[in-house]
Amino acid sequence: MTYLFDDPKTFPSDAVEGLVAAHPEELVRVHGGVVRATATPAGQPALVVGGGSGHYPAFAGWVGPGFAHGAPCGNIFSSPSADQVYAVARNADNGGGVILGFGHYAGDVLHFGVAAEKLRAEGIDVRIVAVSDDVASGEPGDHRDRRGIAGDLPVFKIAGAAIQAGADLEEAERLAWKANDATRSLGVAFDGCTLPGAEDALFHVPAGTMAIGLGIHGEPGIDEVPMPSAQELARVLVEGVLKETPELDSSRAAVVLNGLGTVKYEELFVVWKHVAQLLAEAGVTVVRPEVGEHVTSLNMAGLSLTVTRLDEELEQLWLAPADAPAFRRGGSVAGERGAVRDELYTPGEDPIPPASEDSRAGAARITEILAELQSLLEEMEPELGRMDAIAGDGDHGQGMVLGVRAARATAERVTGAGAGARTVLVQAGASWSAEAGGTSGALWGAALTSLGSAFSDDEAVSDPQILTGLQQAVQAVERLGGAAPGDKTMVDAGVPFREALASAAEGAPAAEAVRAAAAQATEAAQATADIAAHLGRARTHGDKSVGTPDPGAISFAAIVTRLGELLAA
Repeated sequence: MTYLFDDPKTFPSDAVEGLVAAHPEELVRVHGGVVRATATPAGQPALVVGGGSGHYPAFAGWVGPGFAHGAPCGNIFSSPSADQVYAVARNADNGGGVILGFGHYAGDVLHFGVAAEKLRAEGIDVRIVAVSDDVASGEPGDHRDRRGIAGDLPVFKIAGAAIQAGADLEEAERLAWKANDATRSLGVAFDGCTLPGAEDALFHVPAGTMAIGLGIHGEPGIDEVPMPSAQELARVLVEGVLKETPELDSSRAAVVLNGLGTVKYEELFVVWKHVAQLLAEAGVTVVRPEVGEHVTSLNMAGLSLTVTRLDEELEQLWLAPADAPAFRRGGSVAGERGAVRDELYTPGEDPIPPASEDSRAGAARITEILAELQSLLEEMEPELGRMDAIAGDGDHGQGMVLGVRAARATAERVTGAGAGARTVLVQAGASWSAEAGGTSGALWGAALTSLGSAFSDDEAVSDPQILTGLQQAVQAVERLGGAAPGDKTMVDAGVPFREALASAAEGAPAAEAVRAAAAQATEAAQATADIAAHLGRARTHGDKSVGTPDPGAISFAAIVTRLGELLAA
């Protein structure tokens, strides 16, 4: 378990502050993460890599010459918000464009994508590379749709070395994708990890067994087998990784044996002895292996094997020197390192437009409702986490609480400053997304923003506006999340809710319509227990989710049910 923390909710940011304090000559803290203490040389592409916290040395430990230029750091196992990604990228860019690199997870795809669009709108050339090395999370023909695990290390190391050697943005992007398509990984676990402040692990592996095909966000494996010896485990890993031929068919390879937090170096070396022998017997020549902790999962008991096929071009970049806090490869890092930073980008608060007295009264009521929803979600947090841990990473309850707390705090601040109903929801939505991170954070942030767009700062909130705004909110979730009913997501509850609102009698009171629609949402949310997950992290463990409702659908139904009660009060 995690023994040392102050407040579990601030653990990620506290850890980043400590990392920067330990490496003051190498890293600078910025909004959302870290960047190099020296500015990116003028015209050089910036490699910005990131994801949820809980994976150190990934990703902040890789920021330095020959590797990355910056790293946004999300909450534990949750994507950094679009706001965090944007801020780190703005601080890293110096005219050469930006590569945004992350593991292929739904939340990361969503948040990094939104940040990329904002950067492009400001004239910054942005490329996206989503690492997809995990062979257990998809079929061979769908390699780029798989999730990213420890393959992040060789892919980003190669891209960073290319940039250090003078590659422009297009060339660095090409090499990053080439490395990704040449990389395969497989992981196993002996027990789950425990979130800071939690009383128990996200999952447990039965005694005497091993889970195969785990993720790095606390997801359990896709199969369980009897506990092997180190030699037997090495065979499972090697055969699993080598069972398909990557796009780059080469006998030379970069190999990473990665500890996930509890399995330590001596154990890894015992396994590596057998892995090295098996790879040699398979005709694979290992080039500068890395055996140790590189992409962890808090204190998960497990390890993974990564093999990246190398041609002459990729091998040279894999071997190139690097000088980051958690990855130092010997030799002089050639090329300009950049001058000492003299300024940093810091996001400011959005202005508050004038509002009518009626709209300000609506804003005050919205703030009261958010406070009620915060109490509801805090009460539900443990159960939502338990449901999410069945086939996911167990952080849904925590993410919802982080989001609603941030939304309420922002609502109180801007309402006190005279904001109207539209502004309070738009700014509360932005705060929910920024603080919660992850897929649900982005979707709920978008939902609040879309709801607010139906209101006005110049007039009182009306029942028709409430009904229209709630339908728009669900439509925003459908559009951004890409889910449909039957995928076992919050959309399974959201669509019946939206459809019930749309069919409400013309002129029906909002409270009455919302309460009736919420009953439909609740029934649909409970029915998700009968289906397997098809999207997000849970898709690789879909059958395990059968029998448990989707936590996103449950939380949605609970929120709209409470909303109906509050509107009727």
